[in-house]
Amino acid sequence: MDSSSANLQAVAPYAAHESVSRGRRYTEQSHFYRGEYQRDRDRIIHSAAFRRLVYKTQVFVNHEGDHYRTRLTHSLEVAQIARTVAVCLGLNEQLVEAICLAHDLGHTPFGHAGQEALNDCMEPWGGFEHNLQSLRVVDELEHKYADFPGLNLTFETREGILKHCSKRNARLLGAVGERFLNRQQAGLEAQLANLADEIAYNNHDVDDGLRAGLLTIEELCAVELFREQYEAVRRNHKMIDRRALIHEIVRGMINCVVTDLVDTCREKLEKENPLTIDAVRAVPQPLIQFSTRVSGQHRELKRYLNQSLYQHESVQRMSAQASEVVTGLFERFISNPDTMPEEHASRAGLWQQESGDAGQARAVADYVAGMTDRYAFAVFEKPDK
Repeated sequence: MDSSSANLQAVAPYAAHESVSRGRRYTEQSHFYRGEYQRDRDRIIHSAAFRRLVYKTQVFVNHEGDHYRTRLTHSLEVAQIARTVAVCLGLNEQLVEAICLAHDLGHTPFGHAGQEALNDCMEPWGGFEHNLQSLRVVDELEHKYADFPGLNLTFETREGILKHCSKRNARLLGAVGERFLNRQQAGLEAQLANLADEIAYNNHDVDDGLRAGLLTIEELCAVELFREQYEAVRRNHKMIDRRALIHEIVRGMINCVVTDLVDTCREKLEKENPLTIDAVRAVPQPLIQFSTRVSGQHRELKRYLNQSLYQHESVQRMSAQASEVVTGLFERFISNPDTMPEEHASRAGLWQQESGDAGQARAVADYVAGMTDRYAFAVFEKPDK
């Protein structure tokens, strides 16, 4: 049995097929019993960057509590949602899982607050963006193989990791950046991973916000998607306790939007009838979409979370602390790169010789971005040598 027969899942013509994959950056022999997208997923799971996600924040700082989402649990939840939809639509389940598990590998410690702080620090040298950093991690920063840098993932997995990209950066990325210059879509698996990410973080941030006491059920009932599920649960369960009530509401919200996504995408795919993944890429608009009604409900939920959770005084206080730590670490290491561990200090020196201050800054950003929340705190509080 060769790798072409390793993936026994029947996929639709418009899905990503390994037989027409654009391949890897560095040529490798196929595996005897594992397909190429399965190998991508396995490499991601075994990477150091993936392991570090367990101590990286989703919204709440890691030490605030044991029950809140981390980047690792979030990535697993995104993959679970996307795999469900992929099977329903005949997409490549292993590819979509690989994309979902890798999509946050480049995130800084402390979630969005850490990213914003590092982007500000890197502004003189091109900024910092976590999608680009996730691609950078799998292309360059992981060190596991003798024959190539990074994980040498397939084009399709790398395409899915790179959800957004400016034209300036796209010109520097070769083939994987071309769709942003040519205004083409990504494959359906990449489109699905993007929406599954939104579904997971919107609905699970509701769960975490309620558990933390920063959101209330009564206030959330002003949001249509939440209110519909709240009323449905109350009709069927008169004596339910608060913890189970929250779980049933969030479960119902996810089921509602995922069901709508499957039904809407089936209609769009039937109408467009793309026969290949390249035909999918040529369609003007993404084919993985919610219905108009559910899309509006999802946007309303996102607006509510932006106003009531992410701007909450407690979250802002944590964000300010995170910004102080990330900025302080960057300034310390950019002033004295030799205080970084030897591997990172050597890279900073080498890249400074090749690219000047921009190269050194990028090496410092790589080191800071790779930190977990608790490691960043520990290094920040440690006195300078």
